[in-house]
Amino acid sequence: MISKKTKYGLQALLILAREHGRGPILIAELAERDRIPKKFLESILLQLKNAGILGSRKGKGGGYFLARDPSQITMGRAVRVLEGPLAPVPCVSETAYQKCQECDDEASCGIRLVMKDVRDAIADILDHTTLQEVVARSSAATRIFRQVIDYQI
Repeated sequence: MISKKTKYGLQALLILAREHGRGPILIAELAERDRIPKKFLESILLQLKNAGILGSRKGKGGGYFLARDPSQITMGRAVRVLEGPLAPVPCVSETAYQKCQECDDEASCGIRLVMKDVRDAIADILDHTTLQEVVARSSAATRIFRQVIDYQI
């Protein structure tokens, strides 16, 4: 399960992806649009900026913007920056591996084998899904939803 921090960060990134090319957006506007606590969002955006996902500009007309095109930023990169490794257990992590204390034989551990499959599936989806694709999927779902008419008698 992802944390509120990661969910808020992804929400802000999707707003910035939708608005890409229109200039920087103020933290206050991002916070208001998705009802995210402003102080919490400030620390999240700073973390994304330090990781090179966002850029910022100070002063009049300032704010945050995507450092690259939304088609070049994957959900996996953003989640790893905000959440850390994708692995559900440390013994299958590619970036933060730790041997399990209670495991005698890692190679045949059933839990490890299944959790590695879980990590690989999550990584495959997140690493092959860009912000641009998420915005497109969301827009398509919104269009379909708005076309549904609910008749009641």
